[in-house]
Formats: sequence, C-alpha cells, structure tokens
Amino acid sequence: MYTHSDIIDKSINGNLLNSEMTVNKKDRDSLFNIGLHIWFFLLLVIFALAVYWQVNGHEFVNYDDSLYVIENPQVKNGVDLNAVIWAFKSTHAANWHPLTWLSHMADVELYGLAPGAHHLTSVVFHIANSLLLFVVLRRMTGHLWQSAVVAALFALHPLHVESVAWVAERKDVLSTFFWLLTMLGYARYAERPGVARYLLVVGCFMLGLMTKPMLVTLPFVLLLLDYWPLRRVGIERFGEHQSGNLPCWRPLLGLVWEKLPLFLLAIVSSVITFWAQKKGGAVGSMELYPLTSRVANALVSYVKYIGKTIWPVDLAAFYPHPGSLPAWQVVGAGVLLVLITVAALRSLRQRPWFVVGWLWFVGTLVPVIGLVQIGLQAMADRYTYIPLIGLFMIVAWGVSELIGGWQHKKKLLATAAIILLMVLSVVSWRQTTYWKNSVTLFQHALAVTENNYLAHNALGSALKGSGQTEAALIHYFKALEIRPDYAAPHYNIGHTLAQQGKQADAIRHFQKAIHIKPEYAAAHDHLGYMFVLQDKFAEAVSHYLAALQIKPDDAQVHNRLGLALKGQGQIQTAANHFHRAVKIDPFFAAAHYNLGHAQMTLGHLNEAKNQFGLAIRLRPDYVDAHYDLGNIFMREGRFAEAIKHYSAVVRLNPNHAAGHNNLGAAMIIAGQPQEAISHFRAALRIQPDYADAHNNLNNTLATQENNKSPLHYKD
Repeated sequence: MYTHSDIIDKSINGNLLNSEMTVNKKDRDSLFNIGLHIWFFLLLVIFALAVYWQVNGHEFVNYDDSLYVIENPQVKNGVDLNAVIWAFKSTHAANWHPLTWLSHMADVELYGLAPGAHHLTSVVFHIANSLLLFVVLRRMTGHLWQSAVVAALFALHPLHVESVAWVAERKDVLSTFFWLLTMLGYARYAERPGVARYLLVVGCFMLGLMTKPMLVTLPFVLLLLDYWPLRRVGIERFGEHQSGNLPCWRPLLGLVWEKLPLFLLAIVSSVITFWAQKKGGAVGSMELYPLTSRVANALVSYVKYIGKTIWPVDLAAFYPHPGSLPAWQVVGAGVLLVLITVAALRSLRQRPWFVVGWLWFVGTLVPVIGLVQIGLQAMADRYTYIPLIGLFMIVAWGVSELIGGWQHKKKLLATAAIILLMVLSVVSWRQTTYWKNSVTLFQHALAVTENNYLAHNALGSALKGSGQTEAALIHYFKALEIRPDYAAPHYNIGHTLAQQGKQADAIRHFQKAIHIKPEYAAAHDHLGYMFVLQDKFAEAVSHYLAALQIKPDDAQVHNRLGLALKGQGQIQTAANHFHRAVKIDPFFAAAHYNLGHAQMTLGHLNEAKNQFGLAIRLRPDYVDAHYDLGNIFMREGRFAEAIKHYSAVVRLNPNHAAGHNNLGAAMIIAGQPQEAISHFRAALRIQPDYADAHNNLNNTLATQENNKSPLHYKD
C-alpha cells in the first residue's frame, strides 16, 4: 500500500523523468538539425565548386572585362588613395558603383592580372550568397527543406552562370551579398525592432546600392516579406479593423513609412544611375526603341525568363533586341502573365508564398526588363540572379504542398531534389565551359541565337587578337550585314585596316563609325591618330578634343593629344595634356616620358629629369628615356651618370647609333679612349654616313694634346 508521501515522491520523480526526456529529445533534435545544416553546407559547396572550379583556368573576355579591369588604368594598378577617390567619383562604364570598383582593385592588389584568381573571387561570393540565402530563408520561414531547395537551385541553376563566370559581372554577386545581408538584418529587426538594428539594415542596403543599382527594388521586397513569411501584417487585417468594421490600412501604411529611408535611398540611386547611363550612352533612344517595342519586348522577356528557368537551354552572353515582335507573342505573353498574377492573388491567404514569390520575380526584374532600355540586348541571363529566388520559392513550397499528404514525402522530395540538382550541375558545368575565352563564348552565342551582330563583332575582335585578321574581318562585315547602323564593326574594321597600313580605308570606316555614333570616343581617338600619321595635326587635335569631351579622364587620349599639339609646336599646351595623363594614370610610362621631353624642350631640365626617371622606374627598358636622361647629364657635365644611361641604351638596343656615339663622347671625357673608339665604330657600322661619329672617331684617333679636340654628340 502506498502512502500519501510515496505518491507525491513518485509524481515528482515522474515529472522530472519526463522533463529530462523532453530536454534530451530537444537536444537530440537540435544536434540533428545542426548536423543537417553542416551536411547541407558541405554538399552545396562541393557541388558549386564542381561546377565553377574550372574558371580558375579561364581568361578574361573581350566583353567589358577590359572596361572593368585589364584596360582600366585606375583598377589595374591596385588600391591607392587616388583610385579610391576615383571609384567614388566616377561614372565609368555608365554606372556609379564604387564598391564594385574597389572589389576589382582589391583583386588586382592581391593577384595582379591573373584572370583565374579574379574568377575565383566571384565564385567565393556566389557560394557565400547561396549559403546566406539558406540562412535567411531558414530564419524567416522556419522551414529547413524548402529553404535548402531554394538555396541549392540558386547555387546551381545555369541561368546564374553568367553572373559567376564573367569577371565584369562581379557587381551581381557582390550586390546580392549585400542584398541578403540586408534581408538578414531585417529579419533580426522584425523579431525585435530597434534603432541599432534598423541602422544595420539601412547600412547594408546602402552598400548594396554602391555595388549595383538593381537593388532599388529591395524595399518593395521587404514589404512582401512583411506579409510572408514574417507575418508582420495579415491580409485579413486589410478589410476591417479588429475592433469594428472600419477600414484598416494603417498597419500597411506604417510598414511603408518605416521603410521611407530605404525608398529615399532607392530614388536617389535611380536618379544617379539614369544620369550616369545617359551620360555614358547606355540608354537607348526613344527613336531606336519606341515605347511600344520596349513594352512588347518586356512582356515576352518575362515569359522567356520563365521558360529558360524551367528548360535552361540555348543560353547566350547576348540576346539581340528583336525591334518588333509578332502580335501573337506579345498578346500571348501578356495573357499568361495576367493569368499567373490573378492566380497568385486569389491564393493570397492559402498560399502566401505563391504571391510573394511571383511578385518578387516580376518586381525585381522591372529595372532591367527593358522599359527603360539599357544597352542593345533584349534580355540577359545575369538579370535573373536575384529575381529567380522568387520562382525558386514557388517551386520549393509548391512541390512540398503538392505532395504534402504522401506517406514517403521526405524521401521523394530528397530523391527528386538530388536528381534535379545533379542535372542542373551538369548543365551549368557545360555552360561555364563556354566562358573559357572570348572565342568559345561568342562561337556558342552564334550557335544558339540568330542575327547576333554583337557576337559576330566580338568574335571578330577575339580572332583578331589571336592573329586571325582575315577571319576577323569576315565577322565584322557579317555584323554590318545584319545591322548596318552598328558603329562598333566600322571601328574594328578601321582599326584592322590601319594596322595593315591602309590608312585611307581605315579613315573612311572610323568616319562611318562616328557618323552612326557621334559620341564614339575610341573612333575619334583613332581617327586623330590616322591624321597624325599624315601630319594633319589640326584635324587630329579636333578629334582628340572630341574624344576628351566624351571621356575627359582618358589618359591615352590626353597623351596622344599632347603629341599632336607638340607636332604643331604648342609645347606648353602639349605639356599640360601630358601632365593630365600622368595625373589620371601615374603608372603611364610613355606619358611620363613625353612630359619629360616637353619639359626638356621648354628648358625645365630638373622636371625633365624627374619625369624621365619615373618613366624608367616604371619601365626599366625604356630606351628613349635612358637616352634623353643621358643627354641632360651630358649638358650638366655629369659624365658618369651619362655613361650609365647611354650604356643602358646600347645594351637594350645594340643598333642605336646615336647611343653609341654619345656614349663614346662621354667616355672620351671620362678618360676611356679605347672604349670610346669601339662605340664610334659601332655607330658607323649601324649608320655609315653618321657625320658626328666620323668626326669623333677621327679626332680621337688623332689624339690632340690634352684631349681638347672638339667632340660631337646628338642631343
């Protein structure tokens, strides 16, 4: 028989036992979830590296990589104070994105211009984005498997290859990193609002806008997330007030008001971006792309993006804008988009993930869908980097609901997901191979698209770079055949013909390029050079000035303008432009030399010596700089220094007759007559009619008293 105290003791012990069992179960579940997270992270990293590790052996491509890195003087010299200031002031490449520039500068600082390392930096950001996306969705929704599927699709979908495997598209992976950090910060803020947490959200958003302005849609996405999965406002609260039947839109207005700083930042970024792209000539004109054409292309592009998400084939680096589209395509696309939107809105309460995912996809594409035409493309794979997250959410939660009642739901989902991801990995790996170099990239683009004038032009440039000039010309002319008003092939044909010495034909094509595109800075620049070769300095100067009006910070053009002005005898004005060139690009050895030569002509010998010295430090094999510096030291009577630089001249260029002669003259004064005689004779072997060398040799052989025979050197 149990006593009252026995019952109490057993009750207490039983409760303790149950409590311990509950705690142990929670601990086991927690450890299990941690283990799942670790395994998922490892698998995602392994799969992503399997797809993208090959980029370590890829080259830069001739599709904006030169603009962003390899021919950008501010970037290719790494990180310094002037470059950082430039990054925040510049609208180079028709955009204001200082953090993107800084990321490229940091790569150069770390790796130089080794393309593989630049590619791998983008891969690291892509993997980080994939993991961060999982963390954000897991925290917001509480759903492990659906979040994992979205993150895996994001990591491995072929439409994302362009953003990862293209160095110039670093802004995509970098801006998405800040997008996701903003979402993570917002999730923390939604859990426990506070000023510090809100400022973190604003800060991450600002950093994102400074990498790519496409993030202007993020405040709208945060409003969607307020509905689902954060549930900061419910649809049932929009219709009536909790305490009565009064309309209640205050919760929604409060959330909009809460995001006012974010909306203001988005507006400022949009204005700056439109101004920068208009200034850079990236915004298509109303005449070239009328509103009806842009709207039609936008509707069809939405549907094509959905199609390529489902069936990712025939992906290309460039899709030509069609101009006009068949009415049935436009109407069909419009009807399909409306039907999906209606279906999403009708499922607002039952399937909130559907409307949020759909509006995420549609809304985040708005800045790049072509309503304001940027560039010549109809659409671009890179534009889907963030928008596809919305479609992936629909897939993950939709499939989960579809088979929600099945007995082996988890096993089926896991098996299907693994098969799908393996297929996507293979397709993405294959798509990544096309980005190996410019030739493979644009040969593939031509194989999967029609009338791709840009691909023909770019492939021509790639072939020309490998020495296949005639093949290049074929592609340039093919581009013009498809699109006669395309300026770039005219420029490239002109450049090719100029290298072949066909100046008249080259000039004609440069002029055609400028006629089509008056703001074509490179065509003005090269046309100016053609006129310099013909000693038509006035014409050259006018075109160089036109180029600088379009691109005022082009160091190369300032340098060439200086040479043209020097040809006109305007030495001081020429020196001003050489000085401007070295200020823009302090590592521009030729501009330092030209500035030194101009200063020497003006009689400013100390400044000339400084500039020649800088040119030599930047390029130790700079023969002309050594020669002119030797001449200045000869003038100053510093013969040991003169001998040093003249010796460098004849070592670097044994056929430099004047260098041998001047070295001999310096050696005579330094008391080395035998060495001097050998250099005078070397000068005469190179140039038998060299009068100064004849006189110096004869006078040295005659050896007058006290070695006072006059010596001749070329200054």
